[in-house]
Amino acid sequence: MDQGLRRPLHPRVLTADGELVRDRVPEIIRASGAEPVTDAAEHERRLRDKLREEADDADLPGELADVLEVVHALAAAHGLTPARLEELRTAKTAERGAFTARTIWTGNTP
Repeated sequence: MDQGLRRPLHPRVLTADGELVRDRVPEIIRASGAEPVTDAAEHERRLRDKLREEADDADLPGELADVLEVVHALAAAHGLTPARLEELRTAKTAERGAFTARTIWTGNTP
């Protein structure tokens, strides 16, 4: 398996605040003989936190895939399908451009 795509699951010490995990993680935990404690009440806030976390690590292909997965989950929380999100992205790119020119704006000259 691609090294950038999978990190091993290992026992962690979680804070009382918990951690947002992928949908199959509780199933994987149950298969190991433990019972996960879950709470879905703060899902959107946790997705935003996860997006920031994954973006900080987005230098590997697997991490970029994680960023996209979180973006799709946030879109779904707002009623957007991946196809609709792509339509919005394409329209915005047509109107304002993308980020491929590597332009860093530092201000205007007088």
